[in-house]
Amino acid sequence: MSIDFTKNIKKDVAEALAEDLGGSVSLSNDITAQLVDEHTSVTAQIIAREPGIICGIEWASEAFLQLDEGVHILWEVEDGDQVTENQVLAKLSGRAQVILTAERTALNFLQTLSGTATTTRKYVGMLADSNTKLLDTRKTIPNLRLAQKYAVKCGGGHNHRIGLFDAFLIKENHIAACGGIAEAIQKARSVDAEKLVEVEVENLNELQEAIDAQADVVMLDNFDTKQILEAVELNKQACKLEVSGNITETRLKELAKIGVDFVSSGALTKHVHALDLSLLIE
Repeated sequence: MSIDFTKNIKKDVAEALAEDLGGSVSLSNDITAQLVDEHTSVTAQIIAREPGIICGIEWASEAFLQLDEGVHILWEVEDGDQVTENQVLAKLSGRAQVILTAERTALNFLQTLSGTATTTRKYVGMLADSNTKLLDTRKTIPNLRLAQKYAVKCGGGHNHRIGLFDAFLIKENHIAACGGIAEAIQKARSVDAEKLVEVEVENLNELQEAIDAQADVVMLDNFDTKQILEAVELNKQACKLEVSGNITETRLKELAKIGVDFVSSGALTKHVHALDLSLLIE
């Protein structure tokens, strides 16, 4: 399934600007920017204050351009680039009021998405020299699902399902409501035979049930390392195996040696450490 991760940029940015401007996107609503003469033009730079992976350039640019298409922005980096402390990321020129008003919205998108990309790149590095792929989850900031999943890709990770519509993920409550793992998988196949079917299991007995019912992927939820090794042996590559829950940096290094297909981590998108950035007028 092809996903256009940038399709919501204009909407995302318009809503963020409106939030900052009291409900409508109008320069006159930024009362502090009104202290500056409307004809004053300035140049400015966006600077990284710490190393990381940049992501969110289109969102940041859109924040300035929605207020004034005449703002000139020259980016010196691309999404996915590694940057260093005090590196200049972009140079801007245009009306001072516009740059001052858009500054926080632009940096909010850029720092948040860069934070996700930076953490993802770090985690991917810990799985280096293995065939295990790092996946994100649906634990994203509300209304920034596509943006954060794009950031994961910029960091070198892979996307789990985008939402509730593009793959089955049968969890504990689904299993209980359907009457069992086999029943839930059978129902999923009848609803849409083309969609991937993944089942979350909590022990080896449930794993065997999922294997017997021919799940595509089985998520080993909060299995310890010993249990994961037993699951790999039991599975014998019948299904793809995904490990989720309590994914720390130490565990990632262990999991890279075990032979599971996927590791999924909600921390990529919910525990965001925003990259430290600044915009300075010259």
